[in-house]
Amino acid sequence: MEKDTQKNAQVHFPKEAHVKIIPLGGLEEVGRNATVFEYTDPETKKRDIIIVDLGLQFPEEATLGIDFIIPNVAYLKNKLQDLRGIVITHGHMDHIGAIPYLLERLGNPVIYAGELARGVILKRQSEFPHVKEPRIIAVKARDKITLGAFEIEFIHINHNIPDSFALAIQTPVGMIFHTGDYKFDRNPILEGPTDFARIAHVGEDGVDVLMADSTSVGEEGYSIPEADIQENIDEIFQRFSKNRIIVATFSLLLSRIQQVFNVAEKYGRKVAIDGFSMKSAVEIAHELGFMKFNPKLMVSSKKAATFPPEQVVILCTGAQGEGNASLMRMAQKEHPFIKINSKDVVLFSSSVIPGNERTVQSVRDELARQGAKVIHYKMMDIHTGGHAHKEDAKMLFNLLRPKNFIPIHGNHFMLRIHAELAQGLGMTPEHTVVLDNGQVAVLTKGGVLTPTSYKAPTNYIMVDGLGVGDVGEIVLRDRQRMAQDGMFAMIVIIDTQTGSIKDPIDIISRGFVYMNEARDLMNDARQEIKRIVQKTTQQEPFNPNYVRDTLRDELGDFLYERTHRRPLILPVVMKI
Repeated sequence: MEKDTQKNAQVHFPKEAHVKIIPLGGLEEVGRNATVFEYTDPETKKRDIIIVDLGLQFPEEATLGIDFIIPNVAYLKNKLQDLRGIVITHGHMDHIGAIPYLLERLGNPVIYAGELARGVILKRQSEFPHVKEPRIIAVKARDKITLGAFEIEFIHINHNIPDSFALAIQTPVGMIFHTGDYKFDRNPILEGPTDFARIAHVGEDGVDVLMADSTSVGEEGYSIPEADIQENIDEIFQRFSKNRIIVATFSLLLSRIQQVFNVAEKYGRKVAIDGFSMKSAVEIAHELGFMKFNPKLMVSSKKAATFPPEQVVILCTGAQGEGNASLMRMAQKEHPFIKINSKDVVLFSSSVIPGNERTVQSVRDELARQGAKVIHYKMMDIHTGGHAHKEDAKMLFNLLRPKNFIPIHGNHFMLRIHAELAQGLGMTPEHTVVLDNGQVAVLTKGGVLTPTSYKAPTNYIMVDGLGVGDVGEIVLRDRQRMAQDGMFAMIVIIDTQTGSIKDPIDIISRGFVYMNEARDLMNDARQEIKRIVQKTTQQEPFNPNYVRDTLRDELGDFLYERTHRRPLILPVVMKI
């Protein structure tokens, strides 16, 4: 057995040919999807590596002020010479969003993606003028590419964005089938149905490992067809024929956007798209032929505001309560043109991403306070997800009949539900492998899949403004602490000759107590500061770091004893 040279050096890998499957994200969250496949030839010692998807995760309430979370690629740091390419399953941000932040760190490998995903990646690149433009080779369904020891076939599959692929990855030790995000739609809107014939053919040839989307396998039945959603949207347009209709959805949920265009044209309404990301996505999809509508239907948001309510529909971003999105600005009365009123009907045509429930509800509340009627997917079927339900998953298993199964794409409980479903279909527990992010599974010849205890680093890499990775757990913990208990800062000037404090001691309280109403506490805190400084300046030589540390610890204890709160203590010690 060869020994791995990284920090988990006690873990041994087979001497014979093998493929390591290393999820860098997507297995303990919905988002941040990235999986490394690494083949090692035992005779030549040659190593070939590919990455499938390189996505971001949107922040949750606990990640204060963070823009995005991206995969940690530290595992690949000393292996970039073996990286043969990045393969993209589809154009959603949780699968492509980390590319501008990580591509240079990965040595600018070639990216293989469908035309639509390629267009979205290149369009977004305009937001990163300092980053070299990526090299992207466009692929289409049933194309095959060879990257080192890997032969990859792109198989058309339905999702809620067109040009989505499952991947049949042939390796020297066996076949790995990676679904990407998928569902089975009997009547899709923007494309043909899933290529069942090709999937069945791959299944007949033998699949050693199936890696399948787990997000919605806990939902009974089959996925709701997109055509059914269009019928329900049509019904809403009929019922509210005298109202202005505002549809909020994901910027890249192109099937839904196409449905709104279809119904708007039927009822003689103009369409205003509000939100930069949605405008960009529609422009790319229309230019490439994935969306079909008459451009004359479109008007600006400014012009839409002058139309009678029954003559216009507004498509906008913000269905997840995003702070800067179009719908949030409408709800907060900050939109320059669109003012919510009692003639408005607002459709939330997307499910709520876990963690966003509170912000979405607050947006709905604000819209309702302004008189709008709010309709969301739990009230009627105006949204279908892009992920397989239970019966879809069963159909996939029957088509592929895999030897081993790794559930992917979802929180841990979703992976467990998927694993139980697989075992209910005859998969044995030893062939059903539920991994954590970073945990390596090894595939050897004969379809032997072995989970190991090796863990590649997968801690959050956070994007905050222009910074990538400079906000870590300590900074985030400080932000959380300030959000919970506030901040208590003091400026202390010390005479190093005498060790005494030069008055006055300046105190700043933010989010902790209102100083004008807590004068007794402030006076007592000043006396405590003097006591601590007097004690700590007796040592020789004078050490301001020791003074600061002691102030932080002991004053923190003092304030907790008086208030049962632990604000972030920021002592500033100056010497004269």
